[in-house]
Amino acid sequence: MNTIAKRVTGLVTRPSLNQQLQQERGIRVKVFSNDLDKALTILQKKMQSSGMERLIKGTQTHHIKNSEKKVLARKNLERRIKSIDFARKLQSILIKKVRGL
Repeated sequence: MNTIAKRVTGLVTRPSLNQQLQQERGIRVKVFSNDLDKALTILQKKMQSSGMERLIKGTQTHHIKNSEKKVLARKNLERRIKSIDFARKLQSILIKKVRGL
């Protein structure tokens, strides 16, 4: 009878799967010898590597006017064109080096 009671209480007191997943989510950093600055830099590096920082920065905090959207779209297009041109130049340089010209 005792073993049955222990099993039942074990089932009741265990955290649910949802709670376990919630605890595992997120980024954790240990703080050694009260060095918060070092812990914050480690946290920032972890956020950058996981893409969390990009998601946070990508959230829109205020309304963007249509004229601002046009300016941003033009800047993004110019940036994309420059990067494509740079990639072409780099590729041609690398091909010349490989061929020995």
